[in-house]
Amino acid sequence: MNSPIATMRKRREARELKAKELKLVFGEQDMLDVMSYASLEETPDYINLDGVFLRTLYINGYPFVANSGWLDSLINFNHDTDISYHVTEVSALLALPKLHRKITELESTKRAMIRAGKIVGSEVTDPLESAIELRDKIQRGQEKLFQMSIYVTLRADSLEELNKTTKLLEATLSARLFYSKVARYQQIEALQSILPRAEDQLAQKRNLDSSSAALTFPFMSSELVQESGILYGVNKSNNSLVILDRFGLPNANSITFAQSGSGKSYTTKVEILRQLMQGTKVIVIDPEREYKRLTESVNGTYVKLSAKSKQKINPFDLATTFHNIDDLSEHVQDLTEVISLMAEGLNSREKAAVDKAILKIYKNAKKEQPLLEDLYAELNKLGQLKLCERLEKYISGSLASVFNSQTNIDLSNRLVIFDIKDLPESLRQIMMLIISNFVQNQVKAKPEKRLLIIDEGWLLLEHEESARFVAGLVRRARKYYLGVSIISQQANDFLHSDYGRAIASQSALRILMRQDTTTIKNVASEFNLSEYEESFLLTCERGDALIIADQNHVAVKVVASEKEHPLITTNPTELYG
Repeated sequence: MNSPIATMRKRREARELKAKELKLVFGEQDMLDVMSYASLEETPDYINLDGVFLRTLYINGYPFVANSGWLDSLINFNHDTDISYHVTEVSALLALPKLHRKITELESTKRAMIRAGKIVGSEVTDPLESAIELRDKIQRGQEKLFQMSIYVTLRADSLEELNKTTKLLEATLSARLFYSKVARYQQIEALQSILPRAEDQLAQKRNLDSSSAALTFPFMSSELVQESGILYGVNKSNNSLVILDRFGLPNANSITFAQSGSGKSYTTKVEILRQLMQGTKVIVIDPEREYKRLTESVNGTYVKLSAKSKQKINPFDLATTFHNIDDLSEHVQDLTEVISLMAEGLNSREKAAVDKAILKIYKNAKKEQPLLEDLYAELNKLGQLKLCERLEKYISGSLASVFNSQTNIDLSNRLVIFDIKDLPESLRQIMMLIISNFVQNQVKAKPEKRLLIIDEGWLLLEHEESARFVAGLVRRARKYYLGVSIISQQANDFLHSDYGRAIASQSALRILMRQDTTTIKNVASEFNLSEYEESFLLTCERGDALIIADQNHVAVKVVASEKEHPLITTNPTELYG
């Protein structure tokens, strides 16, 4: 048998002979020098190609059981690599005799060990059971047999870096029970096998059934790049950029679930800044006063709503005249939900009275929009005294200045923030609903590219009226070029609600950040997450997110530029020193 050194010498002599033949054909010019690289140095375990160090490894050991994504660690290996698969189908006429012979050998070994009083271990029983199962499936036509070769070529600028990367790859694969070897004294053949020419010169093959072979292919790409989108961050799998256009998805709605302190507001502000650069108008309902500095930095409109505030929203304000009965009917139903929430619920007779009264006050309205006091007066005429008692505080009581005034807010600015932090907690929900309805009327009057961001959206699910309204708003938003973003840290409360699940299902973009053990099961079930994705959401760092855009799942690190970061951070140590 020839030694590896003798084999290398023969290959070198063969190349020299080929060069002489080319000289005879093409004259004195050395055609090999013209056609080949300027420098190629072959050693037993690597190649130096024009100053780039290359090393090819092959997988020679596989785990006993193949799971979905069992080669993800190789596909997502974060270094400069080329991966080549060679798959060849083996005819059943050739495979079955070999399987029969292998089964006979293993059964003979098993019987001999039993006669000798030895313990038959898994090294015999496992391959025997697998071979019998595979034989039966091939005979029934349920499986086919393939020969597969998997090669990986690493590239580096220095031999030291190449050795370091090689050890890292070997450790990464062995952690998933894959074993690899360097193609020693065969680096040229290995490199030829990596090239996209379908030539397996290395011939390091392994038999796999069709199910296992299919699981080796990365059918789902972890990249998410849309030319018309905005930058969300860096892909944690391969360091590519995650660029997404939410308005290019089936709808522009999004849902964000995250623990407190995991970076959900930071992520939202990053998106706001970049949406503004794309010409999108953004409206935010802010219950915790987290967006004030951002508004000031881009000369946005900051609306602070409270009992003492001079800025008002009239729940009955319409931005346009309805031209068909369906739009008017839809608006009346939305207003009825608002009144029901203010009155702490309506029975069927009261709902009918409110419906009739709303139609009447719009019919009687002349120049200005009707007010809550006009509805109150009409309900009084209809004999709804108990309902009027429940609305009294909004007309002449302590809250009269909050909801019973004409609107004096302009939504024409590119960024409008509604700060409701100073409102009593019992009124925040009502105000969030009134603002959402006001925005909905505005976008119906003039559809243009807009985002409505509702922070702490779980508050709207506490009462059926507000939950039903928001679910309807999310469903209809696409018609008016509107994207609704719901942000919540109460994932369980959200997903336990029928309306919450409806909102999630109507959101083509889902942004999931760090979860805890009390929420992860519901989140994983609702969004069909893999075990890896569950583990990622339990252990990810601040600013890490799993983005689900339609059918694409991507783990991303949200990043802001040096100029963006000071405008959006809420870290007390950075703000106050």
